[in-house]
Amino acid sequence: MRPVLTLVALALASVSGPFAWAQQSTRTLQPESIVGPPRGQALSGPALDARTAEVASLLRCPVCQGLSVADSPASMAQDMRAEVRDLLAQGFDQDQILAYFERSYGEFVRLKPPLRGINWFVWVAPLAALLAGIWWVRMTLRRSAAPSAGSGEKQPPAQADEALQPYLARVRALAYGWPAGVKAPREDKTDA
Repeated sequence: MRPVLTLVALALASVSGPFAWAQQSTRTLQPESIVGPPRGQALSGPALDARTAEVASLLRCPVCQGLSVADSPASMAQDMRAEVRDLLAQGFDQDQILAYFERSYGEFVRLKPPLRGINWFVWVAPLAALLAGIWWVRMTLRRSAAPSAGSGEKQPPAQADEALQPYLARVRALAYGWPAGVKAPREDKTDA
């Protein structure tokens, strides 16, 4: 039993070794090797604080995922804010900082993804769904407003059969007071 445990321990050590090296090597990479030399001015003081909050608000916290790095209380977000501050103090601009974090965390780290590739669908789909919904409601309302033969709405009266004419005249005479079932012409009394 003991040799099996030794083999498992050796296997785990060999597996974790390369991963530990890969994690350590990405942490020791300099930002210049990822995004190039700084393109902006090195900031300090209140300007650095304001710009740090502005750039950190564009990044999504990987832990909270609903908050920006500027708003998140997570320790990872605090570390990311400190890194943003360091990068701004070195002179990296906003695009370089966003590209730096995108390289580490993927495109998901941006709160507002750029309009490229599949992201067009993310930006256009809500508008397309809204327009399709408006069209569907309009067509439904138009169909319900148009009378149909079997809808039970009042249709123009059809001519009664010749055999039913005497009965129809009698019903009209009794119901409306029309002599012989015929409506009397309206007499307008206008004095000139």
